[in-house]
Amino acid sequence: MSESRHISAWINRSATDVYRYASDPARLPEWAAGLAEGELTRVGDTWVAQSPMGQITIEFTPANDLGVLDHVITMPSGEPVFNPLRVVPAGDDWSEVFTLRRRPGMSGAEFDADAARVAADLKTLKRVLENRPRGDGRCLGPATPRWRLWRQRAPQAQRWS
Repeated sequence: MSESRHISAWINRSATDVYRYASDPARLPEWAAGLAEGELTRVGDTWVAQSPMGQITIEFTPANDLGVLDHVITMPSGEPVFNPLRVVPAGDDWSEVFTLRRRPGMSGAEFDADAARVAADLKTLKRVLENRPRGDGRCLGPATPRWRLWRQRAPQAQRWS
C-alpha cells in the first residue's frame, strides 16, 4: 500500500528568496543534513553526495518560476526515489512543502524516522533563511516570478488551481 505524508515549514521570506536558496544544490549541506553530509559534486546533469544512507545521486528539476523543487534521489541500492518539493503561496506567507512517500518494504518506524529527518531539514531551512539579511544577493531570483504575477492578477486566491 502506498502512503504519503506532507511535511511543511512556514518561512517568513519572499518566495523568490526561498526558491533561489533551496534550489541551489551547493547549499544542500547547509540545511538538508538528512540528505547531504558534505560537498556535492556535479557529474553531468546530476549531483553526487555522501548522505546518511551512503553515496547517492540527485537529479533536480530544471530551474523554473513556479516554485517546483522536485528531485530524484538514486539510493546506494540503485533505487530511484522521486521527491516532490514546492514553494507554495499562502496569503502573505510562503510554505515549503515536501511530500514524503513511503517506499516499498519501509517499516512504519522507518517512515516516521524519515519524516522526522525531513521536518528537521525544513526547520533548518527556515532558520537559515530567516536569519539571512534581506536583500542578500545570494538569495535573489528573477525580478517578477510567475507566482507574483499570478497573485497580482488574483490576490483573493489562496491556492494554485
